[in-house]
Amino acid sequence: MNEKRVAELVKELLKEIGEDPERDGLLKTPERVAKAWAYLTEGYHMDLDKVINNAVFEAEANNMIIARDIEVYSMCEHHMLPFFGRCHIGYIAQDKVLGVSKLARIADLFGRRVQIQERLTGQIARAVSDTLGAEGVGVVMECQHLCMMMRGVGKQNSVMTTSTVLGSFHNDPATRAEFLRLIGKH
Repeated sequence: MNEKRVAELVKELLKEIGEDPERDGLLKTPERVAKAWAYLTEGYHMDLDKVINNAVFEAEANNMIIARDIEVYSMCEHHMLPFFGRCHIGYIAQDKVLGVSKLARIADLFGRRVQIQERLTGQIARAVSDTLGAEGVGVVMECQHLCMMMRGVGKQNSVMTTSTVLGSFHNDPATRAEFLRLIGKH
């Protein structure tokens, strides 16, 4: 991302909305916004293999492994406003497990892009599945969207829930029910 160009665009935006980008409080705002957007969209420049960083371990585990309440922050592609919430990731290992922090890093990799929650949920699930060759994967996300909260319908307490289930989480109702029960959704 060209931060200098983004700063110029922010300065123009400030002018368009009726602000004076030369006033004291706004002098450095274009550069701050450019740096913030570089961070918020760094997922476009991240590589899944580098994020995983060889933290896939051989294991005799074939049980369900769950990381709950992973904080997720992203930007809605429709209004360019944040959405945020929690992500629950579960999988049944076949012969490999993933370092637990890598589940959160996978969520960040795809979350730090301009997104919709539905796509984000599926991207996380497929990345875990593809990385591990897991028997099954389940991802549930619960997020609040500022585009609904501070504009439009103005519903501050609304939460959007999305899920993606793959493999045994999709094909076996008992496996799916166990996952939902363990994350507190059943």
